[in-house]
Amino acid sequence: QDYYGKELQKLEDLKTSVCVTSARPLPKAVRDALERVHEEVVARYYGCGLVIPECLESCRILDLGSGSGRDCYLLSQLVGEQGHVTGIDMTKNQVEVARKHIAWHMDKFGYRKPNVEFLQGYMEKLGDAGLADESYDIVVSNCVINLAPDKRAVLREACRVLKPGGEMYFSDVYASQQLSEAVRKHRVLWGECLAGALYWRDLYSIAEEVGFSSPCLVTASPITIGNKELEDIVGEGNCHFVSATFRLFKVPESSRAGPGQVIYNGGIVGHERELVFDANFTFKEGEVVDVDAEMAAILRSSRFAEEFLIRDGGASAAVLQGSCC
Repeated sequence: QDYYGKELQKLEDLKTSVCVTSARPLPKAVRDALERVHEEVVARYYGCGLVIPECLESCRILDLGSGSGRDCYLLSQLVGEQGHVTGIDMTKNQVEVARKHIAWHMDKFGYRKPNVEFLQGYMEKLGDAGLADESYDIVVSNCVINLAPDKRAVLREACRVLKPGGEMYFSDVYASQQLSEAVRKHRVLWGECLAGALYWRDLYSIAEEVGFSSPCLVTASPITIGNKELEDIVGEGNCHFVSATFRLFKVPESSRAGPGQVIYNGGIVGHERELVFDANFTFKEGEVVDVDAEMAAILRSSRFAEEFLIRDGGASAAVLQGSCC
């Protein structure tokens, strides 16, 4: 907790590129919303790029490791006054910064009452913060799950608080191999999000174990350390790190069937012509796309259902299975 808000006072204090990794191009609505976030909130935020999924109107969103609240205030504009955003963070200093600017943002957005709240607590123990089963449409997280010693507990809790068909959309740091004890116990590497990086294969097994669909890779980009001392500790050529965004869905059994054909109706604001869903699937307005059984179930059960015409049949069940890796 001391590393964030004490040793790190601003984004420029970071020693690696982990928390300044670029995401894919942002829709205009997201760029405009970001410009309306208070400058202190932006300056005290240490996440990777932006973690903003699509189709958010009136959704209830939980941000794990919300820090100074930048993403929460951005999302609060995109869900609208009828939606709600909860941020939870373990760091007292960061939560205080986020709470300090609630009234300023609600006035800026023209909302009659706050649609955002900030809680101090732990991602592994959302129940202790009073978060109930099946109470959110979306869980987001921006480069903080690597800081949790028990990542299985974090994903299990995220799955618990999601409604059936809900989504976990998150960016984090992954390693190409299991990390050594020296790396995992290094204080600065931990604070810089590298020492706690999950071996990427473990994400797939944990997600399945706690009840999520197979992870869908959205974007990935390599991380440069750029600090000789830290590079020597990690070891040259032995391990590589990437910043990656994945989406996981809580798919109910009733939605599972065979493969299908889907047609995107172009109704999502900012994505009218095409929706880049993940690294495998890009849906263009009016175009018929064959999808495997897993993607058909995801679209059928999630908030995206109203944005697609979904027909049974089409691609074989083996199409694209496992190719996200």
